[in-house]
Amino acid sequence: MSRFTDYADILATIPFHLGYFWAVDKFCKKYMETSGKKELMFVIFSFCGSLLLNGLQGWYGIPRILYLIFDHLLFAGLVFVLFQAEWEKKILISFMLMMIMTLVGNFFEAFFTCFALFFRHTVEKNPNLILNVWESGLIDCASLCLVIVAVHQISERLTSFFCGKPGKWYAVLAVPLFMIIAVFDVASWGAGYGVMVRSGGNMGLYYDQIFSHAEFLILAALSMAAAGFYVFGMERIYLEQKKSGQYRAQIATYHMLEEQYSRSERLRHDLKNHVLALSGLWEEKEWEKLGSYLKKMENSAELGTCEEATGNRVVDVLLYQKRKSAEEKQITWESNVQIPKACGISEFDLCVLFGNILDNAVEACGKSAGRERAEKPFVHIRAGAVKKCFLLEAANSADGADRPKSGHVESQNRLEHGIGLLNVSDVVHRYNGVMNVEMHDGIFTISVLIPLEDAAHDIERVV
Repeated sequence: MSRFTDYADILATIPFHLGYFWAVDKFCKKYMETSGKKELMFVIFSFCGSLLLNGLQGWYGIPRILYLIFDHLLFAGLVFVLFQAEWEKKILISFMLMMIMTLVGNFFEAFFTCFALFFRHTVEKNPNLILNVWESGLIDCASLCLVIVAVHQISERLTSFFCGKPGKWYAVLAVPLFMIIAVFDVASWGAGYGVMVRSGGNMGLYYDQIFSHAEFLILAALSMAAAGFYVFGMERIYLEQKKSGQYRAQIATYHMLEEQYSRSERLRHDLKNHVLALSGLWEEKEWEKLGSYLKKMENSAELGTCEEATGNRVVDVLLYQKRKSAEEKQITWESNVQIPKACGISEFDLCVLFGNILDNAVEACGKSAGRERAEKPFVHIRAGAVKKCFLLEAANSADGADRPKSGHVESQNRLEHGIGLLNVSDVVHRYNGVMNVEMHDGIFTISVLIPLEDAAHDIERVV
């Protein structure tokens, strides 16, 4: 009975440990591949391994540092064996979950312990300042509950974080997280040997305990802040680099469109001479040369059955190219675009708007075309002047997986899709416009509204 009472706190936390490993399993499944059987194995082996290590530490008194090392190795080993992903991603996910458990668990354990000591000393005036087994177990249960909440909340905020990154990026990001875990493990080991902040021996047991737990609370809080700034800062830097790279690619595309338009203009300018040359070949019945000449003219200017006549030379060529790409994928295309003369939007920014929106639309239709659908994939785009504003609206068929969330589109190529919309958003905000994205009944719609150059009133009062 005495042995049972000694480990009552461990027994009381069993359901909460199971809940924690279940939450961790869901976190891993969200960003890595596995089967239902392996999910169950992960929860069972993680729980049994943790229980065994706790028992060995209590019964045989293995050093705290060895317990922590074995616990981390067991957890990382199960992630590597039972989930499928790049090894760098497995390392990062393992370290991230270890860090959440270590920092959040220690933070709240120290916080609740300080509160319990303060309540006993100040309110109850209880001279016994040592927490009993059940009080410690209750604190562990409360801490584990908050760890479970933290795992769930952080999982919801990392959707784009684990999508589309190179393996090297995951590996580099994992190193600081490993260092944070190592520092905290060493601090925990040191606390077990009396290496902690004390009052100097002059203020009593109460203040010694308060100082000790406050040390862990502050260390955990600073570590969580540093880890959060680092992880989300690195994500922001990566997105900015991708946006910059895509922006440079759009500059190159814009120059290519201008050059293509210039070649078309030169061809039209020389049309009279070409007609004379073609007439000569016709009269001489040089059919092969005639065909070769016509083909050369077509290639030199990218001529085709272009139905676009928007009033802007770059947009004309861009829409023609996107329409060709859509038709090659058997996507129904409808376009009604008129660029007003007083638009006030530079040709390059128009290229960014139309290019990113149509690239995303054609990509989404290409994915949905490979699945069974009741209707043929389509892209509809229209633009023009509406109430002293420039309205651009595009709609395309899309699967439910392409649902927009916080400015990003959830798809297999989520990162590129989302960065495209971020570039569109940057242009819209530069011209004091508004953008809206919607997903309804398998149709993705994006609307952009930008005040025209002569609009001197608030856009929100116009609409």
